[in-house]
Amino acid sequence: MTEVLAVQQGTTVRNTAVRTDSATTAQAQAQSGRPSRMRALGTFLLYPLLSLAGAVAAWSIVSYLVLSPERRFLLPPPSQVLTKSLLDWKHLSPMLEALAVTAQVALVGFVVAVAVGVGTGVLMSQAKWIERIVYPYAVVLQVIPILAIVPLIGLWFGYGMTARTLVCVLIAAFPIITNTHFGLQSVDRGLHELFTLGRASRWDRLVKLELRAAMPAILTGIRTASGLVVVGAIIGDMFFAKGQPGIGTLLDVYRSRLQSEDLIAAIVIASVFGVLVFSAFGFLSRVLVGKWHTSGRKDFK
Repeated sequence: MTEVLAVQQGTTVRNTAVRTDSATTAQAQAQSGRPSRMRALGTFLLYPLLSLAGAVAAWSIVSYLVLSPERRFLLPPPSQVLTKSLLDWKHLSPMLEALAVTAQVALVGFVVAVAVGVGTGVLMSQAKWIERIVYPYAVVLQVIPILAIVPLIGLWFGYGMTARTLVCVLIAAFPIITNTHFGLQSVDRGLHELFTLGRASRWDRLVKLELRAAMPAILTGIRTASGLVVVGAIIGDMFFAKGQPGIGTLLDVYRSRLQSEDLIAAIVIASVFGVLVFSAFGFLSRVLVGKWHTSGRKDFK
């Protein structure tokens, strides 16, 4: 009996030691992983910040050393843009209000572009004759400069929000169409054969196989379109000024009045907005598909 108790106690001690070692190892891995991720994130942010600092330094050199005081209004120094526009609420407030209008147009145009792009891509993948009819015209709309058809859009749809939204859709729909079509056409043949053996209907094959497998490609097209739709909204603001002014309208006003500080500040605000939108959809793509598809993973190399 004493020997049995000794054996049980020894087994208990060994199990406790194993659990303690496992917990210690897991804790050590977690602690070592956190600094590693922080270093990777720091490295990822280092290069953009260094390039930004270099651009600001070059900007200052050109403003102070290259341009004469009489011509400095063409490129005011960064400090002047910061103090007179970005940090002055009197100048910043109308920019933010205009940016809100542009964001609203971009959002509506983006939703319409996603619906049109994904729907068109699905139809093209399901019927070859639809692809032969639709795809050439989609390419034509993409290769024609949007500025060339802006007057026609104004003539047909007026100069208000409808025309601005249409410009966004025309610019942003093409990458969604092509990526959706490519993703649906690139599904593994073996998976198709499995669905054929299971006698799956065409609808089940589309919903349960093709759309799920094509999701990384679709999200890539949506992410690309999210940046383009901001460009389209700003272009629409510039040419269709009827209604509430957007950030593009202010850019045109500042240019005509030679308000260089406000012009550069508005460009910076519009650029930051575009980068934030693009980054947000990049993060969304990684969250949705990053755990099961390599194209959605993000590394900080």
